[in-house]
Amino acid sequence: MTTKNPVSTPDAAAESPTVSRREFVEQTSMAGMAFTIVKPHVLGGPRHVAPSDKVSVACIGVGGMGHSDVRGFAAQADCNIHALCDVDDVAAERTYRLQPQAKKYKDYREMIDREAKNIDIITVSTPDHLHASASMLTLKAGKHLYCQKPLARTVAEVRSLKAEAARRPKQATQMGNQGHAAEGIRVMREWVEAGLIGKVVSIDFYTNRPIWPQGIRRPSEAHNVPPTLDWELWLGPAPFRPYHPAYAPFNWRGWWDFGTGAMGDMACHIMDCAVWILGLKFPGRVIPETSQLFPETAPKMSRITYEFPVAGTMNAIGRNGIVTLNWRDGGILPARPEGWPLTENWPYSDDGFQLWVGEKGMIMAGTYGENPRLVDAEADKAVKAAPLPQKFPRTKGVYGEFIEAIKAGTQPGSNIAGHAGPLTEMIVLGNLAVRAGRSIDLNPTTGELLTTGINEEWITPKYRAGYSY
Repeated sequence: MTTKNPVSTPDAAAESPTVSRREFVEQTSMAGMAFTIVKPHVLGGPRHVAPSDKVSVACIGVGGMGHSDVRGFAAQADCNIHALCDVDDVAAERTYRLQPQAKKYKDYREMIDREAKNIDIITVSTPDHLHASASMLTLKAGKHLYCQKPLARTVAEVRSLKAEAARRPKQATQMGNQGHAAEGIRVMREWVEAGLIGKVVSIDFYTNRPIWPQGIRRPSEAHNVPPTLDWELWLGPAPFRPYHPAYAPFNWRGWWDFGTGAMGDMACHIMDCAVWILGLKFPGRVIPETSQLFPETAPKMSRITYEFPVAGTMNAIGRNGIVTLNWRDGGILPARPEGWPLTENWPYSDDGFQLWVGEKGMIMAGTYGENPRLVDAEADKAVKAAPLPQKFPRTKGVYGEFIEAIKAGTQPGSNIAGHAGPLTEMIVLGNLAVRAGRSIDLNPTTGELLTTGINEEWITPKYRAGYSY
């Protein structure tokens, strides 16, 4: 790297925690399944979908979370699943059985090339290392894009996607952080803006991830590639390495070449409320603390502190002009907050939670902002008995919101240029600091990386031939 890293932002240029994470995702993702329809029409550029049109969907990656995404879109009354793409026939089998009419592909590039004229939406639900390349190709093909979180692995990939999405305002984009389309995040913002906890000083985040191996070295024993898996296509833009079950089908998340660790998996959910409610953009400093570092995998545990200047944020006062966000994974818990009932278990949720500390009080909520409560029991009882007026419109769930935005010619809440991009960028900056094993400094206005001596490929990765972002 040079004295100042040249990566810059395109913006500079132009009550009871009884709902499980699985139940929450299912409920919020499948909410709202039908809407009123009228006559169709077509505009220039990307196809404008009139309220009466059925939209045609092609899905990249249909095992795991991809299976849930296919089901979510198929459940919408005016969606048709036209094509499915997966490199692993075993992982895709149950989705193929549910959508026997859909055309089947292994290479998403071939699918987009052959089916572009027949589809309106492309979903990307692959391992993280393919998100940027598949999403960029989708945008350049003129299609509406639904991409699972996180948008990408690195700063340069995220900024490229932000810039491309900003150039294409008629194409709806959405990241699959379901909580952004749900009730809890709106209730929390209404509480914060009403001053129920005063201005925000700091926020703590916790996840029980990783639930896959991290802090390990590359395996050396040989394995045959399963006959149903196209290993070259699974690797996609990532550097070649021999197949091993330590990577696929699930444990890829902990490997830097393929995933983004515990933070990449869960911070797009748990930190979502903070970015939206406080209007956060770029931190001035990111400070990592971790267990032993390994060259190819995320550490077993980490604590990452983000410092944001209060100037330019909303609803925050911080301390000494700085509002801090504190991320913890791998079993590290924040301290039990003062006032938390001794009769109640700590942590608030074994899966993950967020604790907002304000001048006058505290808010506790789950991973997605679900089940928000004021830590002060009397204040919580009062606001539950007399809820505040709804300032922010409620949605029909993450899939319904996306389809409605397409038909209205607008953008859903977690769109790439406006929200999902900045949120993901903040998260991959945390991973960058972890990999570097040192604090990193940025210009909090432009996002320019000021710290020198960091491996450039951790910021701007090189792709294998045939892939780009």
